[in-house]
Amino acid sequence: MATVYEAIGDDHRAFIAAQHMFFVASAPLDPDGHVNVSPKGLDGFRVLGPNRVAYLDLTASGNETSAHLRENGRVTFMFCAFAGPPKILRLYGRGETVLPGSERWAELAPLFPGYQGARQVIVAEVNRVQTSCGFAVPTYDYVGQRDTLLRWADAKGDDGLESYRQERNARSIDGLVTPLAEDR
Repeated sequence: MATVYEAIGDDHRAFIAAQHMFFVASAPLDPDGHVNVSPKGLDGFRVLGPNRVAYLDLTASGNETSAHLRENGRVTFMFCAFAGPPKILRLYGRGETVLPGSERWAELAPLFPGYQGARQVIVAEVNRVQTSCGFAVPTYDYVGQRDTLLRWADAKGDDGLESYRQERNARSIDGLVTPLAEDR
């Protein structure tokens, strides 16, 4: 059975810290638009307070979350226990994108590793915390984080990443403009 909380408690924070990955979900307002769910790994999620979280978003093939947040702000994060006792934790809220060069970037970026390819920080105000059983989630043995995205970003370099973002990250698959496009 699901249990709902008003804020992220210490036990939730510990559970989040113990997970090697999480999922972020967002959707456009258009009912025919595409719902997006992205798995995220590496050391990029932070609990900033009882109702505030952030994650470092790296350059990737799309930028759906950022476009959806610009349009409507809705976002959900999900953490699953793939080892140990079964559990699912969801954080529901409203988010925004913080871009490099902004005052808020200067405040948030030091909280994360200095990964090449960091394109933005997603910050969310959490208005619902929910746990559920996770009884059907399979168990897996954690082997390690993949470094493929980091190596790809290193090989691209700053100029190559900027060019890639302009070509592939300025609009969502539904044509929504992302904050990266607005910044130009």
